[in-house]
Amino acid sequence: MTLLEGQKAPDFSLMNEKREMVQLANLKGQNVILYFYPKDMTPGCTTEACDFRDKFEDFSHLNAVVLGVSPDNANKHTKFIDKHSLPFSLLVDDDHTVAEAYGVWVLKKMYGREYMGIERSTFLIDTEGKLVKAWRKVRVKNHIEEVYTYLADQEAAK
Repeated sequence: MTLLEGQKAPDFSLMNEKREMVQLANLKGQNVILYFYPKDMTPGCTTEACDFRDKFEDFSHLNAVVLGVSPDNANKHTKFIDKHSLPFSLLVDDDHTVAEAYGVWVLKKMYGREYMGIERSTFLIDTEGKLVKAWRKVRVKNHIEEVYTYLADQEAAK
């Protein structure tokens, strides 16, 4: 199933680093930046998380909450958050159910080896729970600025 812009975003309930349940339906009234990344503490994922951290206040001014999602467990998320002073929650998708619902659990190839994993992707979900924009196969460089500019333009058009 392909998730299309304009559709209702798939709801989810995932545990965060504090072992609290976070449900998309409970975030109505806020823009949600849901980004999927492969693994805590790796170079690209660290850069992406720190870029979101550095832009976090700007996103907050646009009524947006940032949520990262990976298969890592709550303990790894806590260490990642603490090490890099991340001001947002990281969600545990250890069985990749949510990644599958968003179409980002894919066959990957590295060094001639094939395996299933997260395709780095970001989804912007509006205040009504509708998917407004999907960035797939994300390259980290300048990505957060692109997300911010898109959301700022959307908010300005309202």
